[in-house]
Amino acid sequence: MAETKKISKKTLVKSFHHWYYGHLTCFSQEHMQTFGYLTSMLPIVEELYDQKDDQKRSMQTYTAFFNTEPQLGSLIVGVTAGLEEARANGEMVDDETINGMRAGLMGPIAGIGDSLVVGTLIPILLGIALGLSNGGSPVGAIFYIIVWNLLAYFGMRFAYFKGYELGDKAVEFLVGPQGQAIRKAIAIVGGMVIGGVAATWVSVTTAFQLKDRSGEAFLVLQDQFDAVYPGLLTALFILLCWWLMARKNLSPIKVMLLLVVIAFVGVLVGFFNPGLSY
Repeated sequence: MAETKKISKKTLVKSFHHWYYGHLTCFSQEHMQTFGYLTSMLPIVEELYDQKDDQKRSMQTYTAFFNTEPQLGSLIVGVTAGLEEARANGEMVDDETINGMRAGLMGPIAGIGDSLVVGTLIPILLGIALGLSNGGSPVGAIFYIIVWNLLAYFGMRFAYFKGYELGDKAVEFLVGPQGQAIRKAIAIVGGMVIGGVAATWVSVTTAFQLKDRSGEAFLVLQDQFDAVYPGLLTALFILLCWWLMARKNLSPIKVMLLLVVIAFVGVLVGFFNPGLSY
């Protein structure tokens, strides 16, 4: 009876580190995270197979296109490590099974990861960091760098090993009704967090006034806005940014450049006060 093959803890850690540091290796629009995936699976394949031909055959499986949210995406790498171990032990796992699982999890993991990490966790950390940075203090930047890297490392490590433990059971959980409910819940929480951060740290006001012949202002537009809808301009600018990025597919860099142009023109025509921060 052939000896059961088991991936060592050392190899699993090495595979995880390859993903953690190299998930964007040779990143391109054609391959995205494919080469990062290859580097993470290399230690697994080298330990499970002694013959070079077997190693080449297994590595060929992971040349298929792959792209997802990288932090939570470590779960998928862990799952395929478990599937590769099962294949090495003669179980009915082939290339189609592994790549079907990877393709099936890419979208759900990206949806959950983007809402949880990009839409919720990062804005919360940035909000705290901005508060700590009042008065030009470097504490906020130091806080963000340290806390984000610690959370990213240990969170990705936990996801990787949890994926290895779950194996193909992760597909049923994340793609089924439970996974859909998780994605909706996280998306709602993420929207609330983004709204809270925007309301706290974004402030757009106008300096536009109408004056009589004596030079006394009889209409201060910002006072009228505040009387009807406090923060109206802020809300409009946030909605504009969302519309440009979500509906018109403009990159964040282009949107920021457009805001600079709007602010510059607004100051020139007297709509914005150059002494204020926008």
